[in-house]
Amino acid sequence: MTLDLYDIIRLPRITEKGTRLKEKNNVLTFEVKADANKVQVRKAIEGIFKVKVSDVTTVNIPGKRKRMGAREGRRSDWKKAYVTLKPGEKIDLFEGA
Repeated sequence: MTLDLYDIIRLPRITEKGTRLKEKNNVLTFEVKADANKVQVRKAIEGIFKVKVSDVTTVNIPGKRKRMGAREGRRSDWKKAYVTLKPGEKIDLFEGA
């Protein structure tokens, strides 16, 4: 199964924790496709942003239960990728955040 690079990377996750990781360790966080593996995430980041990736860590995030009155629902599960860039590399998308 081949995936397009833009199908693997869904969107960047810009949070307070992610901003601290970026400033301290040059780590960026992305929401990725649930069935994507580390190798696919690495190739997608390197292909889209033209940077060198040092390490990729993935985490499966379970969906939360939410209520609307008497009805209870559940948000979807999703996958987060922590991407460590090699020293000297940066992605301009995150520089304004």
